[in-house]
Amino acid sequence: MMEIQWGQPMALITPQDGSIEHFSTIEKARYWLRRKWPTDDSNRDAALAQIDAAMECMTPVEEARHAFLVAALSAGYRAEHQREFA
Repeated sequence: MMEIQWGQPMALITPQDGSIEHFSTIEKARYWLRRKWPTDDSNRDAALAQIDAAMECMTPVEEARHAFLVAALSAGYRAEHQREFA
């Protein structure tokens, strides 16, 4: 399977243990939403739907990336650059 790049890698600090996880492909974001996500809510579901649509070339990858970021923030993840402000 070909990996779909979705721009600059996104570095997120996990709410579970404070580790940093880098997301540089849509496939990794989808895997995390499906298998490792700490919440099961509407933001997660919306992100999965956007990612699936982008993988089928039905919506822009940028929309999937944005939906993933919204889901991440609502699940307690923080962008790595926000670490010093926490």
